Amino acid sequence: MRHLFNRGVDLEKEQKYLEGTTTVALACRDGVVLATDTRATAGYLVASKIARKVYQITENIGMTVAGGVADTQNLVNILRAEARYFSLREGAPIGTRAAARLTANILHAYSFNPYLANLLIAGFDEDGPQIFFLDLDGSMTEEKMASIGSGSPVAYGVLENEFKEGMSTKDALLVAVRAIKTAMKRDIATGNEVMLAVITDKGYKEFSQAEIKKIAA
Repeated sequence: MRHLFNRGVDLEKEQKYLEGTTTVALACRDGVVLATDTRATAGYLVASKIARKVYQITENIGMTVAGGVADTQNLVNILRAEARYFSLREGAPIGTRAAARLTANILHAYSFNPYLANLLIAGFDEDGPQIFFLDLDGSMTEEKMASIGSGSPVAYGVLENEFKEGMSTKDALLVAVRAIKTAMKRDIATGNEVMLAVITDKGYKEFSQAEIKKIAA
């Protein structure tokens, strides 16, 4: 915390603005589903309507982000580089848990300075579908379903009612889209479009807007 005071940063105030988003991750029997909105805000300003908040890390790992744009983009770049280095060194892809632990260690080591971000790291590997929530301080918890950002309380209302453990990714896609769209109706910092991705034994796939509209219909 002293790093923040030395920088003159009010953490409570920063969190109010940095959490403006909604992202969802669901662990299914055959993979994981990731969904986000595409609105980036700066206070009451809609800074971007096409902001990316879901990223591919490897063929079997993805990440959703909520926080400062520079912070989250830098963490994505670091994790991608470390994942490639691991693959070259070990001759095998990095596991989801190892990728999440590496990122959590980075967050904890810097103690809010400079990284202000909440992350969901999800993947499908030899250990099955896994989702890890990473908080600002580097704490890490494994979840079956998770949502982060200012619209997450609204999204959880949908997820708690509609998501079931053991659900297929095909069925969970609609649940994830519905959770994001519901958050858009009640959270001013969540809006514009839905981004949707799935990770199965076939790898990472992102859906086009046309495909998402078809799923929602």
